[in-house]
Amino acid sequence: MTHALGFTEEDLRRLAGTRSFERGLGYLSAVSRLDIGVAVITATVDGTDAYEVELAEDEAGGLTGWCDCPYGQDGNFCKHCVALGLTVLGQTHCVQQQRSAATSRTRLLNTWLEARTREELLALVREQLADDRDLRRRLEWRAATAGQDTVTARERILSLLDTRPFARYGYVEYADARAYGQQATEAVNALRTLTASGQAGAAVEVAREALLALGRAYGEIDDSNGLIGVVATGLAEAHLEACRTALPDPVETAEWLVGHLLDDGNDVTDTELFDYREVLGEPGMARARELVVAAWRANPKGWTQKYLMERLLKADGGSVDALVAVHAADLAPNGHTHLVIAKELEAAGRAAEALEWAERGLREAESDRGPDDDLVAFVCERYARACRLADVVALRRDLLGARPSLAAYQYLRTAARAAGAWDGSERAGALEVLKAAAQPQKDQWYDGSALVDALMDDADLDAAWQAAADGYADQQQWLSLADRIRDGQPADALTVYLRWIDPLRKQTGDSTYERMAELLLSARSCHRTLGTEAEFAAYLAALRTDQKRKRKLMATLDQHGL
Repeated sequence: MTHALGFTEEDLRRLAGTRSFERGLGYLSAVSRLDIGVAVITATVDGTDAYEVELAEDEAGGLTGWCDCPYGQDGNFCKHCVALGLTVLGQTHCVQQQRSAATSRTRLLNTWLEARTREELLALVREQLADDRDLRRRLEWRAATAGQDTVTARERILSLLDTRPFARYGYVEYADARAYGQQATEAVNALRTLTASGQAGAAVEVAREALLALGRAYGEIDDSNGLIGVVATGLAEAHLEACRTALPDPVETAEWLVGHLLDDGNDVTDTELFDYREVLGEPGMARARELVVAAWRANPKGWTQKYLMERLLKADGGSVDALVAVHAADLAPNGHTHLVIAKELEAAGRAAEALEWAERGLREAESDRGPDDDLVAFVCERYARACRLADVVALRRDLLGARPSLAAYQYLRTAARAAGAWDGSERAGALEVLKAAAQPQKDQWYDGSALVDALMDDADLDAAWQAAADGYADQQQWLSLADRIRDGQPADALTVYLRWIDPLRKQTGDSTYERMAELLLSARSCHRTLGTEAEFAAYLAALRTDQKRKRKLMATLDQHGL
């Protein structure tokens, strides 16, 4: 039953998750200054600091929460939001009354304001400005941007992007980034106001300076919540809006735009050259092309230069050969660029050339970098289409030899089965490759080998057990193997579980105790299958006696029924 509220306790648990919900139960007494409005509920919740918390319901009954604690600022529905929600749910009997009162207060305030004279309203605003510096500053910015004082407007907008008041140690830390972002958002609003008030030309120039200022400062801001990135996008959009209104000189705009795109400080925005096509017209686009081509020729391996050249060629319907030349000027050592070229050629109907480039990528890939998995898949798929199944097997066999792994083994197995060549020498050879790639180890912390994983993946458990016994398995592989054979070979599995329980006796910590309980449960399962439950009971009793001083371990065993 939701009563006058559109959310329930289960909604709070779903939004917060079990852990935050349970922690929120401990903060019910910390909720103060509760204010239930028509659609928004606010309060202060005392934690490490006094946090401002807000819950809002939309028309569809959905619930959102905001809190200025670090976890809440990351966009999470935190324990403080849970505490506020539970507090309100505990007062459902009076929520409707409080909301009705809030509606009445709003209506009364609106009626009273509408009845004031201009002089009375001005006096009221000035009274608030005297006590609220933030409000005064916001209205000063709006006044400057709405009027003709573009010099003041420029100073105000750039001051909004100044990080110094927030950089206590020369860096805007996470705790201060939200406040800075909220202030910087006013710069976006001010630029749009400047354009709307008939000063789009000035807005273009100020927006350029603003983008430059934020780009330079961005590396010194902890933008974990992404708010500053949103501000940067807003600045870029405000610049484009101003350009569309003011229609500045297209050639000069193209020169600025390409320079901006090539500037490392532009990483914070997603400015797109072709969004400006209407603003630049043909003269501006021609100049942009000249600049991009010159930049690429000067630095053909530059990521931005390559990207802009690719965008220009595709947008202008350039030849595939020109596009291939752009990519070929900087080939990735893992063959990924060869794959990009192959796909472009294939899309142009030049399949044979595409495959040649892809095969070249396989040959030229550096041993420690590649080849790229997608490149290998591309070649294998084209071979398969051409019924060259033996070539697929040969390629997968070579890759297994170059980089032995479970994944390489699985790929070879799939290819060989498709070619009807897996059972027999192909599988035996693949296993020999995995065996040769590993050395038997006695150390329990050995990383294990792909050999044991491959044998288990083949469900060849007898061979996997023998490989493990020969020293090719680590602890996790032993345990995985024990889990696989437990029903059919409980005695063998039991020896594994007991072997790994013993060293845990000398360790402490919650994770150790949980691990010991898991192993004991597996051991008990083996004893039940063997019909030796009395033997397990004696073993467990001896273990409890030996470990009785570890109270948390005893509690963990109790929780698991051990």
